[in-house]
Amino acid sequence: MNRPSTSSERMLPVTPRGQKTRQKLLRAAEAIFGEKGYERASIADITRKSGVALGTFYVYFPDKQSIFVEVVDELGERLRRLIAESVTGFTHRIDVEREGLRAFFEFAREHPNLYRVVRQAEFVDQACYRRYYDRFARGYVKGLTQAMDAGQIRGMDPEALAYCLMGIGDFLGMRWIIWEEDPGLERVLDTAMALIQYGLDPRPAPRGGKAPAKATSSSAKRGARPARNTLRSTTS
Repeated sequence: MNRPSTSSERMLPVTPRGQKTRQKLLRAAEAIFGEKGYERASIADITRKSGVALGTFYVYFPDKQSIFVEVVDELGERLRRLIAESVTGFTHRIDVEREGLRAFFEFAREHPNLYRVVRQAEFVDQACYRRYYDRFARGYVKGLTQAMDAGQIRGMDPEALAYCLMGIGDFLGMRWIIWEEDPGLERVLDTAMALIQYGLDPRPAPRGGKAPAKATSSSAKRGARPARNTLRSTTS
């Protein structure tokens, strides 16, 4: 297990019927890997759930690891697409953050196996696991950098900030969507956005919407510059 990632081995069908069959296999695999785990799941489990013949599986995927990697890659792609569509039309970064969080919660609710599948990837295919987060972070860094250049948010290391914000969404989704769905999700969003917009400053957020003046840190007094973004490039 944990061989090099097999995502480059994908075999994409050209006919609508073939595309439909491949999607049926992927949807079934997402459910089976989430319910049984990678080790206990079998190709036969996947084909039974999808209603596809066992031999047909190999037309689309060479082995179990290949379809697992494709499930993780596709989940990440669909999540990023949903968030991008959800924030279209919002021009301020704070609004983008709120709507992006809301879209993530929606996706996690519709895909209850998301967390189980992605976290198994660390032990099944480390390259796939890192790719899931790196691809998400790349788009995040781009948007945060643009917001910093526009003066919408404070200048800082955009990669470090991206992973901070991704961590907030990840754990909130786990607690209030996966563990126990909370109908008062707006309260969770309000708390997250108050933290994102105003940090941990003990003074209350002003009514006008601007963050209270921050105390000058020793590094700022010395004129320290934000760390340069060091996001590693990964194969798309």
